[in-house]
Amino acid sequence: MDEFVYGEPLGPRVIEAIPNDNYEITLTFDNGERRKFDAKPLLKYEVFSKLKDRDFFKAMKVEYGTIMWADDIDYCPDTLYEQSVLVA
Repeated sequence: MDEFVYGEPLGPRVIEAIPNDNYEITLTFDNGERRKFDAKPLLKYEVFSKLKDRDFFKAMKVEYGTIMWADDIDYCPDTLYEQSVLVA
């Protein structure tokens, strides 16, 4: 079922996220695509500094169509899609 905001369809939403040891995340979107997102560039920003702890990073969960961590840390699902690469 397509979701709309102000008459515009939402982009693909995350339905599964698998964190990898190298701060990459394998994502599955509701359009069936599997994509890889490199989270390393986020680590330089204070708001994402807790992700440097690998256990904290790996404790991500999928909610509301995106990835989330404790302490209200999340990332825009549209940006996740745009900044990730398709996995063959």
